[in-house]
Amino acid sequence: MIVFLGIAFALLVLAMIVWMLLTQRLREKYAVLWLIIGVAMLVLTVFPGLLVWLSDAIGVQVPANLLFIGAIALLVGVTLHQSWEISTAEEETRRVAEEVAILRAEVESLKPGRGTIDPDVR
Repeated sequence: MIVFLGIAFALLVLAMIVWMLLTQRLREKYAVLWLIIGVAMLVLTVFPGLLVWLSDAIGVQVPANLLFIGAIALLVGVTLHQSWEISTAEEETRRVAEEVAILRAEVESLKPGRGTIDPDVR
């Protein structure tokens, strides 16, 4: 019963990722990572012995610990990547705001009676 719930959950995650990708709620560069995670969930659910074999090969005594270590490493990686994306977006927003302010000042200076020298007044 647990195996069927795990398979159903993994398939639900994969279906949500594909739906979000098709409706453009998720960008392709993020979808690849989540699709890999969803497929890994499905594979580990269908073949639970794979996690035991992998933990034995690495030297981890309890397979669940390997799963937790992998999940924590994944979360740290995703958080670091999202922080980098936010930093890039903030820098781009600041740059665009500065350009808009410069353009607004130039437009204001071109309006009649504002900052232009009237050639008739001397």
